[in-house]
Amino acid sequence: QVQLVESGGGSVPAGGSLRLSCAIRGSISSRGSIAWFRQVAGKRREGVAGIASVGERTAIADSVKGRFTISRDNAKNAVYLQMDSLKPEDSGEYTCAADMNLGPYAVVGGLRDPDYWGQGTQVTVSS
Repeated sequence: QVQLVESGGGSVPAGGSLRLSCAIRGSISSRGSIAWFRQVAGKRREGVAGIASVGERTAIADSVKGRFTISRDNAKNAVYLQMDSLKPEDSGEYTCAADMNLGPYAVVGGLRDPDYWGQGTQVTVSS
């Protein structure tokens, strides 16, 4: 069983930065990955960024490429989403998810829903 706990959401003005954290309790298979999704009310959930549980492979959605960075700290068993140059359209609920068998491209691309989900953290970017 895997538990994911997000933190770091909040409110910032446009152009600001936030860093989201996902604390992972349990183990993710070496074939799997951890990813961030976001959802705005009335819109489809979007995969934002993903990182392999082992190795350096990452996947970043085109909508945030160049502004968001995903990283992993194995010692702390955590994954981070650094969000820079935030825009109002980045607002939404951000949720950490993990899959035991899919790599980051498949997870971010929405091949299927990941195996585990966190509770989510709200990000609000004001104009």
